[in-house]
Amino acid sequence: MTKVEELQDNIQFQLTDELIEKVEILVEDKKGNDLKILLNDFHHADIAEILDELDLDDAVYVIKLLDSDLTSDILMELDEDDREDILKNLSAKEIAEEVEELDTDDAADIIGELSEERQEAVISQIEDEEHKAEIQELLTYEDNTAGSLMAKELVKVYETWTVAGCLRRIRGQAKEVTRVHSIYVVDKEEKLIGRLSLKDLIVAKSDQKIADIAKDNVDFVHVNDDDEDVAKVMAKYDLEAIPVVDDNQTLLGRITIDDIVDVLKEEAEKDYQLAAGLTGDVEADDSIIELTRARLPWLFLGLIGGVGAFIIMFYFEDYLPEQAVILFLFTPLIAAMAGNVGVQSSAIIVQGLANNDVKGSINNRLIKEMLLAALNGLILSLFLFLFVWAWTQKFDLALAISVSLIVVIIVAGLIGTFVPLFLDKRGIDPAIATGPFITTSNDIFGIVIYLLIAKLILGI
Repeated sequence: MTKVEELQDNIQFQLTDELIEKVEILVEDKKGNDLKILLNDFHHADIAEILDELDLDDAVYVIKLLDSDLTSDILMELDEDDREDILKNLSAKEIAEEVEELDTDDAADIIGELSEERQEAVISQIEDEEHKAEIQELLTYEDNTAGSLMAKELVKVYETWTVAGCLRRIRGQAKEVTRVHSIYVVDKEEKLIGRLSLKDLIVAKSDQKIADIAKDNVDFVHVNDDDEDVAKVMAKYDLEAIPVVDDNQTLLGRITIDDIVDVLKEEAEKDYQLAAGLTGDVEADDSIIELTRARLPWLFLGLIGGVGAFIIMFYFEDYLPEQAVILFLFTPLIAAMAGNVGVQSSAIIVQGLANNDVKGSINNRLIKEMLLAALNGLILSLFLFLFVWAWTQKFDLALAISVSLIVVIIVAGLIGTFVPLFLDKRGIDPAIATGPFITTSNDIFGIVIYLLIAKLILGI
């Protein structure tokens, strides 16, 4: 089978009940050789998908059966909870054998998921002293920083080397690096001063100094930079990898695009959950208690908002004549429009903040949103005015409802724009502004504005 055919097979992989059943039978019958032959044709990500469908004992059996150079990659593809359960059933020696096959960043991720006692036990079993020291270093960095993302594996050359000498030396370094994106140039004090591409080396003369062909415009991040800031830098400059330095500009490691994709995915999931009114990082398989804790606070906020809306409507009931009861029939429409406009405005701002596209003063943003909301509100209110007037034959009632809609839409747009910008300025995740928070606040403001304008225009 050619490489292209193998790639097509991987792309076309489908997890079927028949395949799962076949694996389960082979595990039950302890037919290890047959199971190896079966799984040998699959990519490690496909095998991880298979293990997700097996019970824990069967998954552990497969992990212990296959070689560490394969199972180490499989472990990295597993869901964190599934990986945690499997690691609990492996000895410290077995986990050490797995992490020795991984790059330092992935190895540190796995060991970091263990208890402190287990971490020490696993690290003590790692035979490669250099690998062990690098993992221990990575474990010292705080979560969600560049240091916690970086890998120690990279290709580094000194500015004083010649091209010929450089090529000889980097052959040894490159064996430890899965993919060579760039070659980093340092001085005698290990400070990052430039970069090279493989093309630069190939076309250069063998007796040239590295300092003469190195590019000094190298992008880098600080080891304590926030991981989201790292993602923004790499996205802005279309980088596949970026070096990491300390306060002294010393080259410490590099971050590759696959790690940044994981950061972006996690951040998107978190923002989506915040926008949906979930206060914690939860998954569908979590317990009822965990899911309740994540959902209840925002649901309670919605309940408070509903009670507040009821109190407002109850207060105005005494001031409205019987013929104006039609106003109450339009209350859900006004509340819904306020919530929808607010969520739309906040979602655009939150997305812009995440992509670093929101620039300029808050006042300019608010003015733009007010004009946008006014235009949308005018179009929608004109349609609503014609509908109410035709339905009720009451001009003043139609005017009250349609004017209320314009004002409510403008206010909702301003709230949806201001709140995430304000939260971002205060260092709070602006994604929390979307969803239930904006909807509830705009429902209350919308009803208050609606009834006040109706009372003013109708003269009641």
